[in-house]
Amino acid sequence: MLAFESLRSILLSIPKDLIGIFLVLNLCACLGVFVSRRWSSGATVRAPSPDLEKPALGVRGKVVRPPGEWTPSDFKRPTATPYTDWNVHSTKPLPYRPFRYGPKYFVTLGLRSMNWNEWIELDNHYLKYHADKAQRIEERGSKCCHTAPEAMDGAIELLNELCEYLPERYPTMFEKTPTGISNKVTNETFNITQRPLPEDPMATAARLVQDDLAIMIERPDGEYYLLGGAVLLAGFWRLTDKFGMRLSEIHTSGDVPQYKSKLEKGMMNFFRRLRPEDPVLRNNYFIQVDDNLAWSHSIGPEDADEVSWGTAEKNRAIENHFFRSERQSLRRLPKSGAVVFTIRTYFEPITEVVKEPFVPGRLASAIRSWGDDVSRYKGKEKYQEVLLEYLDSKHREQIEGGLEVDKEDEIRSYPF
Repeated sequence: MLAFESLRSILLSIPKDLIGIFLVLNLCACLGVFVSRRWSSGATVRAPSPDLEKPALGVRGKVVRPPGEWTPSDFKRPTATPYTDWNVHSTKPLPYRPFRYGPKYFVTLGLRSMNWNEWIELDNHYLKYHADKAQRIEERGSKCCHTAPEAMDGAIELLNELCEYLPERYPTMFEKTPTGISNKVTNETFNITQRPLPEDPMATAARLVQDDLAIMIERPDGEYYLLGGAVLLAGFWRLTDKFGMRLSEIHTSGDVPQYKSKLEKGMMNFFRRLRPEDPVLRNNYFIQVDDNLAWSHSIGPEDADEVSWGTAEKNRAIENHFFRSERQSLRRLPKSGAVVFTIRTYFEPITEVVKEPFVPGRLASAIRSWGDDVSRYKGKEKYQEVLLEYLDSKHREQIEGGLEVDKEDEIRSYPF
């Protein structure tokens, strides 16, 4: 009792402002403990976006893993939840719209955490993508699908992962077999246990999904190199141009805007820190002025020595304008340590995209916000007059029809 009275007298002597601060600090501490316990217990808590500026640190701030060395992790991907109502004929593509209103355009990596159920997305365009890929594998072979010897373990691990994941997530389409996987829609069965494999494992992986695939391997110099790929529907880039390149060289050779000044450091730190349990997603978008999903022939023949927007016809009719959006996932494979990209392309006529509320106005604003470097990279000079006039007219129609632009955030939030 005496101790209580002493404590009471001390508290009464402290100014009220300090007591308020004391209570706030204690409340923050309690919330920190609560969140920590929820996280460690496995409850569903959205992970924050990765901090790209922090290196992979171990004891006393030193990097634990030497460059180019990887100790297999015991991480196992969580079992995917079955997408029971998925249908190869009726499940529509997700309408990704990753563009912001201007007036400023920010060049960022735009990474966000990925739910494991979302690793591979399939929809009712699957059969077309599957047929297009099969044709290109047959016609172009190693120009589109190739794996270097040092990436072979990663490619086989990726194929094994897909053969585990797809029957879990899409049981109406895929079935796991003792030797691999069976596609119940296309009536294909793949044996992934025989040696040698009947084809490059990246080609087999590409036949299973709608995504393009790429594998980055860290060499002893600490740099990541593109050493495995199935790049069949990329539109604007060729595997043969980038194969064997360092991560930075891939981007600088393609004149990615502000890569050296704003992206390189963060991307290198991200790759070094990426753990098997922390997959991420990002989205981007382009305008294309022809209807070829696999290769945009408007920038030149696919086998030309050089291709560029300089060869594209200027201000084609709006019917020739297409919205090309990529959804990319990045994850590290636990056994090989390889970093895998999945690159899922969504390809739609602009004339269809603008039917969605808010889209024509927001897209026009986004395009106008591009700086000169981004505009050159995305070929804006070739289509801006026709496209912006069309988007503006469709935006006016929506406004005249009663659309309240300031209500968009209440209906759908950026960027999707």
